[in-house]
Amino acid sequence: MSTTEIFLLAMILIYTVPYLIWRVGRTEYWAPLVVVQIITGILLGPGVLGAIFPQYYDFVFPTPVIQSLNGIAMWAVMIFVWIAGIELDLRKIWSYRRESGITAGLALGTPLAFGAVAALILLRVSSGWLGENGASWQFVLGVGMACAVTALPILILFMEKMQILRQPIGQRILRYASLDDIAIWGVLALILMDWTRVGRQGLFLLGFGLASLFFRKLMRALAEQDRWYLGLIWLAGSGFIADWAGLHFMVGAFLAGVVMDAEWFDQNDMDKLRHFVLLIIMPVFFLSTGLRTDFEVGGMLVMFAALLLLLASVGGKLAGVHMAGYVLKWQKGEASIIGWLLQTKALIMIIFANVLLDKGVFTNQTFTALLVMAVLSTMMSVPMVAPRLKKISGLLDRSS
Repeated sequence: MSTTEIFLLAMILIYTVPYLIWRVGRTEYWAPLVVVQIITGILLGPGVLGAIFPQYYDFVFPTPVIQSLNGIAMWAVMIFVWIAGIELDLRKIWSYRRESGITAGLALGTPLAFGAVAALILLRVSSGWLGENGASWQFVLGVGMACAVTALPILILFMEKMQILRQPIGQRILRYASLDDIAIWGVLALILMDWTRVGRQGLFLLGFGLASLFFRKLMRALAEQDRWYLGLIWLAGSGFIADWAGLHFMVGAFLAGVVMDAEWFDQNDMDKLRHFVLLIIMPVFFLSTGLRTDFEVGGMLVMFAALLLLLASVGGKLAGVHMAGYVLKWQKGEASIIGWLLQTKALIMIIFANVLLDKGVFTNQTFTALLVMAVLSTMMSVPMVAPRLKKISGLLDRSS
């Protein structure tokens, strides 16, 4: 078979297998399609089916096919991070800065600390977790941040499903998660700081700031149809320059969205774009992510690491949000709902971990443990929140 035919065969698997599991298994309540796609990626990768049927893996995923899939995945995730940046409303966060700062700070800082402790334990257990290009502090900070982050796009999907996205509580939770989003890209930039290219990085930040002023002025003068095209050019250019500077193209993609205003676009169009990116090209990213899983350190040890990280992530997040609830005097049960919703990790954390895997801070085994943790954490969110929402009256209308 030609490379094109094998590539199309891989695409058939990417779309068919998770859809059948999701639809036939009726997993929507505890595992939405996006989560099933991630799990399917793991199953189809070298760690599971590839280990059981190596000939299957070598046939369906030869190097040229994997390179093609990785290219699609790279552009897909850049668009998704860009959208997250556009939808970040800093003005609304500023309006509720005390409440948002306290909640987001504790919801991020506590699981980060718990995750950092878990990372230190892993380093003591085995040296197979730290990548060949990583320093111990990068590993500890990276694992801690992976345990702390909330996946804003997945959170939006979950809140849409529970019909609370446009309600005051949904907007509150978006503010907390948005601050987490800013933090994760800042921490990523810190971890990836290349002191041999610090001049380039300073030049990038200065040039990006100046270019943003011109870009914003130009965007305001254009019709919406032209804004979409120029926005995509801006996205690709920002990613390219950020990567050249050593900050990684994902940092550039997020910054490209942050300097744009959501009001420049029709909200329905933005929602549709997010939906179609998830539908059409993000499944390729989930599959390419699964292809990077590895259980070579030992299946039981990787699962031990995943469960340890899950405990740090869930326990830290709930503890942090409950502390915020105590300080802000929330009503009973409110902190649990917010804490469990902020557990959604399965996209942004995977992107974050992918970057650190690429840079040699994480090994494939660390990435696998983090991926399993992210999937389990995300799957717990809706089943834990849905019954709690029904018991609390008046919570949905509170804006702070």
